[in-house]
Amino acid sequence: MEKHNNNRVAAPLALAVSVAWLAGCGGQDAATGQPKLLADSVLTSNLLSPATDLGGADEPLPDFSRQSLYSGPAPRPGPDLLYAAAPRAPQLENTGIWKARPILVSGASAYRKGEFLYQDFLYDDRGAKAVPDPADKRVGAETFSGGTGTYTYPADPAYAGNAADIVELRIKPQSGYTAFRVTMNTLIDPARTAFSIALGDSAAPHPFPFGANASAPARFFLTVHGNEAVLTDAATGAAVTPAPAVTVDLERRQFQVNVPTTAWNPGTSVVRVAAAAGLWDTANQRYLLPSLTATAAAPGGAGTLLAPPAFFNVAFRFNEPTAYWRDSAQADALARGDLSPFYANVDFGKLAANVNDDMPGQPQGVPQSGPINRIFASRVETKQGVDFNTQCGSAPTCKGEYRGQLQPYTVYLPTKPMPKTGYGLTLLLHSLGGNHNQYFASNNQSQLGERGQGHIVATALGRGPDGWYVEDAAADTFEMWADIARNYPLNPAMTSISGYSMGGHATYKFATRYPDLFAKAHAVVGPPALGIWVPPLDPTGGDATNTYHLLPGLRNIPIMMWVQATDELVPYAGTKAQAERLDQLNYRYRFDTFTTGDHLALALNDEFQGSADFLGDAVVNRDPAHVSYVANPAMDVPGRGLVGDHAYWLSGIKVRDTSAAAPRAGIDVLSRAFGQGDPIASPTQYGAGAIGGKLGIQAYASQYKTWSLPTVLPAADRLDIVARNVGSMTVNMQRAKVSCNAALVVDTDGPLVINLDGCNKQVRY
Repeated sequence: MEKHNNNRVAAPLALAVSVAWLAGCGGQDAATGQPKLLADSVLTSNLLSPATDLGGADEPLPDFSRQSLYSGPAPRPGPDLLYAAAPRAPQLENTGIWKARPILVSGASAYRKGEFLYQDFLYDDRGAKAVPDPADKRVGAETFSGGTGTYTYPADPAYAGNAADIVELRIKPQSGYTAFRVTMNTLIDPARTAFSIALGDSAAPHPFPFGANASAPARFFLTVHGNEAVLTDAATGAAVTPAPAVTVDLERRQFQVNVPTTAWNPGTSVVRVAAAAGLWDTANQRYLLPSLTATAAAPGGAGTLLAPPAFFNVAFRFNEPTAYWRDSAQADALARGDLSPFYANVDFGKLAANVNDDMPGQPQGVPQSGPINRIFASRVETKQGVDFNTQCGSAPTCKGEYRGQLQPYTVYLPTKPMPKTGYGLTLLLHSLGGNHNQYFASNNQSQLGERGQGHIVATALGRGPDGWYVEDAAADTFEMWADIARNYPLNPAMTSISGYSMGGHATYKFATRYPDLFAKAHAVVGPPALGIWVPPLDPTGGDATNTYHLLPGLRNIPIMMWVQATDELVPYAGTKAQAERLDQLNYRYRFDTFTTGDHLALALNDEFQGSADFLGDAVVNRDPAHVSYVANPAMDVPGRGLVGDHAYWLSGIKVRDTSAAAPRAGIDVLSRAFGQGDPIASPTQYGAGAIGGKLGIQAYASQYKTWSLPTVLPAADRLDIVARNVGSMTVNMQRAKVSCNAALVVDTDGPLVINLDGCNKQVRY
């Protein structure tokens, strides 16, 4: 057949396929109207108001958002939350003498504006390594992300499971005193939180005062609890006068302690400084010690330790090894009761000279490449601290277990020079039971990061181990993305997504709901729906969570799937159905079935060069000639700026009939103005291969389809539209390359309103 004949049949064939996949869509969204940007919405009581500067008026934070996020004509790709302004974050604010912007890179320190700053890890307040508390609910939930430390907090809500978690420590010399500022992650009752700062060196470690059961080199110990502070001589234990003065800022969760120079004067010397935080026994005026099991008033998790240290969190840990909460060195040292390894040499001469130095390349400096833990401020804090009383996997919504405003995430910064157009970004989302450090220092992370031109690889905590990327757990990914965009120059079109297990589910979910955000996708042993799905049964998490129905949205995203034939956690029947649906749609996909392992084998094998090669430096086609999309309002969370009702140049896709149990709306539009028909899909192809790795050869059987270049059609001022259960929709006519007088060839199963954006025109069918 000649080429021009192929061109003539391409569009009718595409339209026929569109009608087939749209069959069965049903329902209408109960919510009406297009959601506004979060910044313009009526905010609920747990949303935090925006601020323009986290670091003080004289040192604004850098912001690359305009370069790093899409800035073209509407509709914007992805959810509104991605574009929301940075929220106000009281814990990151400066008042009084404090001026330096925060580091927000954990395990790092810097000299900024006459201040020495240390940034600690979040939610690493797990104490010594002993025997876990038998009542610790984290043990069952954090199956692949448990801490090394075993301490648990008293059940009293005042501790919020997080009362000794250090966020930041600052030091600043002033005329007549030296100021210390300690910011906590949670601070409900300051009288129950305590910390000690060791100042100076000594030939041998001295015990921290007030029964802390730990030691460190020091000349003096500064101990603070509530609004009280005492400076003691490390050798004698005697109090040093005049006494330090303490102020507590509950809103910012900050203690400021001023030590008079008449009591301790560092001058311009270099001073060894160490610090640790625990809980205070208000009745006995000493540190509160853990026992075997936590009670309402006492911590647990001490196991068989004869003299368990009181400290939950230790500062100045610049070389914490890879661990899920970066607490293994801390936990081991606390178990020994010797905190000598953790300190900073603070140069007061630099502070006096107002030297700015992030110390790149030094062990305690701010890293410039490789895997790092970062901190961002969320728009939401549902409560302070940690709450494992409700696990997300069994709840209809998910606030997550890690509820505070400040949230951790992990990024891999490539060692390659930054491209002129900015780094690529790859989301690498964690599995059920995992956390943001699941891929820390893995080949999965580095191979994706060092591919091609260089890509930042990012993993969100997702508010906990079991969020399934719904509600606040989903919002966490996009707030992390927005934070990366503010801090690093990105190429907004060079974005891909991947994830393992539950993260593979998120790969399906985010790619189908926001397809114009991603160039390519790779799901690894990912379940298509929340929970277990064995067709023809509904998933255990409900049919509304099944991304199988949303796959038409992947028309312009090539996807690769790695699955295990004998996966004990993700049934092969469901993932195979996912591949068959893509095959029926004639989309580009690759379905590799590994035949040698269980659900965890590919993670343990840790060989992902094949993923890096597949994702490459692909870029998003923001304005394709042919757009398909399925709106699934059951996944929307309008209050968090998470609404999936648009893709490419289509937006405002509303469900007409909501009577179905899981109402959806499907739309398919081909713009003839591009002069392109659909590419010709190859026949289904089959092959085999293998990858190496830590477990040796991993063999797989492959099924896949590829595309030709787009076919050529005569350009026409026309849109071919197939709509199923769509009540209304909007077309950006300029991006679709058609005029306001374009012919609309419409196939709809009911009343349909089409808004022609840019034409001030509405058409009804």
